[in-house]
Amino acid sequence: MLEFTTEDLSVEDIERQQAIYEPLAISVRELVDATIRTEVDAETVAAVKADIDAATARLRSKQIDGAFGVKRTPSGRSISWGNAVIGLRNPSAPPLVIHRDEDGRRWTDFHLGAPYEGPPGHVHGGVSALVLDHVLGEAASPDNKPRFTGSITVRYLRACPLGPLHAEAQITRVEGVKTFVAGYISDAEGITVEAEGVFITPRWLRD
Repeated sequence: MLEFTTEDLSVEDIERQQAIYEPLAISVRELVDATIRTEVDAETVAAVKADIDAATARLRSKQIDGAFGVKRTPSGRSISWGNAVIGLRNPSAPPLVIHRDEDGRRWTDFHLGAPYEGPPGHVHGGVSALVLDHVLGEAASPDNKPRFTGSITVRYLRACPLGPLHAEAQITRVEGVKTFVAGYISDAEGITVEAEGVFITPRWLRD
């Protein structure tokens, strides 16, 4: 059974922590992009590396054990700040912001730059699958109770360019503990990647 810890966090607590840690993650995302694309000389690279090593040591002076996990407030709000797709404290996350429509559709507009490259100038296929797995999973869990990926099929219709993108997903049917979802990623010219998934209600959430 997966563990979701509950913390007595107020709205003010969450906003305070977000104000502290989100700007750090944004700066590190910029650092990753700059590291990939820089053409400065070796002396500058060595000096920057020393600065980064020193900053890393300062951050490691006090940290949690293991991963961030998922924290839930007593009100039911989910805090997934370490998540690889939506984590606002995770510099490897784009991060996606998921929007929810009343008809059950889940969608997001996002940007993927140099850190997500596979084929030159285009998104790595595994990154596309990662994004779709998450968006489909969000659509499969409209009641804020998690459904976990049982299977996902991804079809790459054409190369997905780096830059501004859109993703969305919606439930197609439900059969017992199985929720079937379909979705896609698109750019300005149309759909680039499609996916269908089956998401399972975990045993500990079944009636």
